[in-house]
Amino acid sequence: MALTVNQFAEDCRQILSNDSSEAGLEQVRLVVEKFLADQEFINEHLGPQADANREVLYEDPDLGFCICAHVFKGTNEAPPHDHGPTWAIYGQATGQTVMTEYEKIEAPHGDAPGKVKPTKSYDLDPGMAVAYPIGRLHSPKRAGETRLIRIEGKDVTKLSRDSYERA
Repeated sequence: MALTVNQFAEDCRQILSNDSSEAGLEQVRLVVEKFLADQEFINEHLGPQADANREVLYEDPDLGFCICAHVFKGTNEAPPHDHGPTWAIYGQATGQTVMTEYEKIEAPHGDAPGKVKPTKSYDLDPGMAVAYPIGRLHSPKRAGETRLIRIEGKDVTKLSRDSYERA
C-alpha cells in the first residue's frame, strides 16, 4: 500500500512541532527520502499525468509548511536565491538537478541584487533530498525534465525575497 500525503504531512508535523531547527530539518529531509522511495506515491503525485510546474499537495494550517510537487520540463538554470524568511527541502524524484551553493559577498540594496560567489556544486539524483535552512543561498540547474517533491517552511509564493547574482 502506497504512503499518503496525509502520512507525509503528519510525519513532518510531528517533527516540526518539536524541532524546527536545522536538526529538525534534517529529520524532515529523511522523511522526504522515505517518500521518494515509495514508487506508488511518486507515480500518484509525479507520474506521467502530472504536469503542473508547482502543485501544493498539502499546506499545514498551524505550522504553515507546504508539501509541493514540481514538474519542470526542458532545461533551466535558476539564479542564486534563498527562500526569504523560510527554509526549503528539495527531494529529487526523477531526472537530475545540479545544485550550486553560494556565499553572500554583498547584500542586496535598493533595486540592486546582492552578489554571491559559488562555494560548491553537487548532483541531486532520484531518491536524494537536501535541506536549505533560512538564508542558505543556492541555485538549481537542470539539463532536462525533472520531477521533485519540495517542502517549504512557508508558501514561498506569498513571501518577499531578495535577488542575487554571481559576482
